[in-house]
Amino acid sequence: MSTAPRSALRLFALLVLAAISVELWKSRARATRLVPPSEPVPLSFFGLHIHHLPQPTPWPRVSFGSWRLWDAYVVWPNVEPQKGQWDFSHLDGYISLAESHSVEILLPLGLTPAWASSRPKEKSGYEPGNAAEPRNISDWSEYVREVATRYKGRIHAYEIWNEPNLSDFFSGRPDTMLELAREAYGVLKQVDETVLVVSPSATGQTGIAWLEHYLQMGGGAYADVIGFHFYVTPGAPEAMLELGERLRTVLEENHLATKPLWNTETGWLIENRLSKVTPQNSSFSRVLTLEEASAYVARSYLLNWAMGVRRFYFYSWDSEVGGLTEADGQTLKPPATAFAETEKWLVDARMVSCLPDRSGTWICELSRPDHRAWVVWNPARTVEFKIPEAWTVSEERDLSGRQLSLSPASTVFIGPAPVLLSRERPSRERQGG
Repeated sequence: MSTAPRSALRLFALLVLAAISVELWKSRARATRLVPPSEPVPLSFFGLHIHHLPQPTPWPRVSFGSWRLWDAYVVWPNVEPQKGQWDFSHLDGYISLAESHSVEILLPLGLTPAWASSRPKEKSGYEPGNAAEPRNISDWSEYVREVATRYKGRIHAYEIWNEPNLSDFFSGRPDTMLELAREAYGVLKQVDETVLVVSPSATGQTGIAWLEHYLQMGGGAYADVIGFHFYVTPGAPEAMLELGERLRTVLEENHLATKPLWNTETGWLIENRLSKVTPQNSSFSRVLTLEEASAYVARSYLLNWAMGVRRFYFYSWDSEVGGLTEADGQTLKPPATAFAETEKWLVDARMVSCLPDRSGTWICELSRPDHRAWVVWNPARTVEFKIPEAWTVSEERDLSGRQLSLSPASTVFIGPAPVLLSRERPSRERQGG
């Protein structure tokens, strides 16, 4: 080989290493600003979307605390298909199921039935006219009041619409959404002043600009909670750090940094064993393997809490293409076990810190009254990790629940799948509801 090609290869390798180093530096710089909430992680932090209860999907065999009813066939066109003709049969059933399992409901209010739509023939992500604003706001107000009155004392959190920055879901202007939010907020608080109202949850990079404009118009006055969808597909969970940083800046500039932040939807395409999942011509261009998905689920929940997100609703439990179960809604996949294991690690624990070290290995310290533990992973590669002597850990636990005894100051291999290193087995062992 001549000297010139060797030099070119060497230069290319150096450029690749430099790029990786820059990304590591950026990731660490963002992470140094992570301040986890000071209180222990509540069960309500672990939220899900479930689409097909009770058939064919049975109640999940994992513990979770909150359920967002999107793509569950209970939005406005479903409950009032014709003006004044109400059908609450599905929603009644969902509420009763949730209550019997002590799970909190988040009900999005949104989509417009064709009879009420200002553009009834306009294409949407659902039926024609669903993405347009209602022709008469009085119809919207009546819908909100009917739902709020029926479920007073049973539903404690409502969300205004879904992904209003995407035309498949909302084709109106931000000032129109502001009008809808103002009206809904007033009606909801009039019926039950204790309910929480979540802002319209925009999504992705373009959602930041949409939310900024919406808040600058005064939208924060009509929300108790700021909602956002931290989709970063096809990227890894660590990409959410940049979104979170930009979002926090927007909230601070609009004097809303003290309002709770909820991630009301995030997910990825996930491989099935019993059916094929096909990549799409969009940001959903990559299907995660089951091993990757298990790691992504765990890292998502860890990083969301580290960012100060108070609730995270994973999308979803029983989706045909992005579910923690197979498409049948019944057969659990490894990511479902990872969800359950991460919930055991985190709920009732206080996250002391969560930061990457110089090698890019993340270390999240957890504290309980009876013991301490550390969750460790490296999103980019497998590395040797020498456990600090001061930790005096005796056990390693992976996302499948497998346990391995350790001697103090052991060296372990760490990769993209988080592991729990603890002094003793976690005292809190939940069973599925």
